[in-house]
Amino acid sequence: MQPKAASESITIMTELVLPNDTNLFGNLMGGRLMYWMDIAAALAAQKHCNAPVVTASVDNISFENPIKLGNVVHIEAKVTRAFNTSMEIHLKVWGEDLTQQFKYKSNEAYYTFVSLDPNRKPRPVAPVMAETPDEKKLYDGALRRRQLRLILGGKLHPDDAAELKALFIKD
Repeated sequence: MQPKAASESITIMTELVLPNDTNLFGNLMGGRLMYWMDIAAALAAQKHCNAPVVTASVDNISFENPIKLGNVVHIEAKVTRAFNTSMEIHLKVWGEDLTQQFKYKSNEAYYTFVSLDPNRKPRPVAPVMAETPDEKKLYDGALRRRQLRLILGGKLHPDDAAELKALFIKD
């Protein structure tokens, strides 16, 4: 299977924060943002594998700054690495106050998606080609993040996480 450039999967989604998207404080609800992030990540994954995908995991999402009512949300999603049937997608989220012409970071996260065949079974995906320094940095860290996800999900014993162990144990 031919590798695909990470840049081919870039998906940028823009939403306006309306009253039904906010909590009592006039801030965008975290669940609504995660919903939009899931859509953006799925689109990036589908661009990479040209097949239906399902969400397999969502890493820690920490909100740095709230996005206010009337502001715009920008979500950028890009596949960072593909494994056998799964793909890691990195998301960056910004809020923008159009009247004050001010853009600010809201959060970042990693989602994992699995590509499906017509029988809804996992199917192999093309490798990712990291081209820019940022893409290479995300690509290099993806295996460690994957091992941590698998350990936390009970699918990998910590002793078998060679990439993670190399960070802590020097030979």
